Amino acid sequence: MSDEKEVIAGPSAEEPEPQRSPSGEHVDANLVREPRPLIERIGLAAVAAVLAILFGGVAAASWVGGEPFLAVMGGIGSLMTLWVGLLTLVRR
Repeated sequence: MSDEKEVIAGPSAEEPEPQRSPSGEHVDANLVREPRPLIERIGLAAVAAVLAILFGGVAAASWVGGEPFLAVMGGIGSLMTLWVGLLTLVRR
């Protein structure tokens, strides 16, 4: 037998407890979250705008064609896509 003590369970004093994200995943303490470059955010917002226009077209065509449920769904899709596109520009 040796004079050294064994740690059976629990974090040791030398190792800090690992950080967790809100979803419960382990997060590396060395990772630094940086915002996307402005040109990339503008490009992503432009893609969102094009998709919102397409969803709006589906909504309009569905309304004219007598499909109100599909028109409402297309309108909601358009609004949600615009919302995400704006958040992409504003978020830092």
